[in-house]
Amino acid sequence: MHFSRCLAAFLVFSAWPALAESPAPTLPPGYMPVEKSRPLVERAGPLRVTTDISDLSAGEKAAVAKLLEAGAIFQTLYERQLHPQAEAALANLKALDARLGSPEATRNLLLLYRRVQQPTISLPDGGNVAFLPADPMVPSHNFYPWGITKAEVDAYLAAHPEDAAAILGTRTIVRRAVSESLRADLAQLTKYPALDTLHPGLRAALEHKLAAPDPKMLYGVPYALAYADEMIRAHALLNEAADAVQKDDDEFARYLRNRSRDLLSNDYESGDAAWVTSRFKNLNAQIGAYETYDDELFGTKAAFSFSLLRVRRAETDALREALHGLQGMEDSLPYTAHKTVRSDIPIGLYDIIADFGESRGENTASIEPNDADFARRYGRTILLRGSIMLSRAIEANVRPAWEAVVAPAFHADYTVRGHSNRTMWHEVGHYLGVDHTKDGRPVDVALLENHNTIEELKADLVSLFVADGLQKRGYYTAKQLRGVYGAGVLRVLNETRPQREDAYQIMELMQFNYFMQGGVITFNKATGTISINYGKFHDVVAAMLREVLELQYQGDKPAVDAFIARYAVWNDDLHGFIGKKMLAAEKYKRWLVDYTALGQ
Repeated sequence: MHFSRCLAAFLVFSAWPALAESPAPTLPPGYMPVEKSRPLVERAGPLRVTTDISDLSAGEKAAVAKLLEAGAIFQTLYERQLHPQAEAALANLKALDARLGSPEATRNLLLLYRRVQQPTISLPDGGNVAFLPADPMVPSHNFYPWGITKAEVDAYLAAHPEDAAAILGTRTIVRRAVSESLRADLAQLTKYPALDTLHPGLRAALEHKLAAPDPKMLYGVPYALAYADEMIRAHALLNEAADAVQKDDDEFARYLRNRSRDLLSNDYESGDAAWVTSRFKNLNAQIGAYETYDDELFGTKAAFSFSLLRVRRAETDALREALHGLQGMEDSLPYTAHKTVRSDIPIGLYDIIADFGESRGENTASIEPNDADFARRYGRTILLRGSIMLSRAIEANVRPAWEAVVAPAFHADYTVRGHSNRTMWHEVGHYLGVDHTKDGRPVDVALLENHNTIEELKADLVSLFVADGLQKRGYYTAKQLRGVYGAGVLRVLNETRPQREDAYQIMELMQFNYFMQGGVITFNKATGTISINYGKFHDVVAAMLREVLELQYQGDKPAVDAFIARYAVWNDDLHGFIGKKMLAAEKYKRWLVDYTALGQ
């Protein structure tokens, strides 16, 4: 799970839109006109990520080149997962841009596509529109039959509960059982005998459905088969990268080989175990499909991502030292069903070489794997992306918004250090607390589409809850504690009204309302600013965290629905007023990130 889904993941190339050109060419039907695309582009700031790899060994540099090539495959697959027409829409846009001589109108659309990685975009005032000739976005995205409803899937599963594992699997694509799809899947098994071997029983199941195809029937196939051509190529590239880096970092090479097999078996256990328990030297990489935010039907389908990172060694060693005593933090949380946690968390601060797919853009931190059983057996790894988390450009853009909405006495309470500390302990927060319900179910299985909202809420609250204990043991100074709390307040200030499916923004709104209810924050209508009562902070956070942990432990989805409904309430006169002030104060709403390693 990662922190900045609220910002979303964005990519652009370094070409920045020029001033408006006149006369603007008339675009074909379906392409957003320049007067509508320009405001969307102007609110996104350029952010270049440059990581020096000149001192790496020849083998490490060769591995980086192979891994970047594999990352490009994951980028294409992610776009395909979001929208079935993404690749064709982008190709047509590039052709149109070349034909028209690359005017602002088409350059803007290319930037928008790179930003959202699909042909539709969410507008500032809500809603989602296609800015290229393509179907409007649907909650199923391309993980399920395009346009299928949750009600239809629920009805199918009620009639065919034996298919639930395949239909709701984290890394499966759901199809209608029509001859065309079934024959295509069987052809891929024939083309790649390794997949046939690694997935026993799959061929027989597909042949059984082909004997009586029925579009009302659904079936799920593993990503390894759904994206067979790409997974076979990625498998080869990871092994080539492993060969290149073998002499310099044997453990990293072993991880790459394990992950390459995972991509074909669709079982990530060997790669996750190697990833979490190994100690790499200079490079690290998150490879696979982990986060489920893009599945707006059930919140179970993971989207492809790929992050290639270089460790900041000195800072990483200091971070690991700071995490001693983690069991004591777990035991201090306000719930009774405590678990035993590993104190030696593989945490690291990294510079980004390049990100792809779901993780691309402004993601500040991740903790993986999400599988509760894997986490119990092997632990989890925390990746802190210093290139984004410590960016002075981002901080300089945020500060005017902060100062616009808080009373002057609190202006100094937001700091980059406070933000980075809150972010780090948010990720640790995923490691702590409830991961199974009282009846033994993984929390994500019990809460389905509500899981991401509640889990991110828990992690936010843990980061604020443990701050008091960290200050008492000397890890934070009083000023630094205030900085963490200040970052916690900024975190919950939504600039626009969130949609129900936006896990991050919904849980931020819930915190704002709970903090208002508890007196942590108050709003002065006369000045239009917020004041913070730091004396109440810990107790109010503890109260909300206690409720969240109990909801996770009970695994009662209707109770979670009611909890979210109670606190995810938007008031235009309050939340809307604050959001508008922040938007007016910020120069940029989003960041357009490019990576020097990709030649951008």
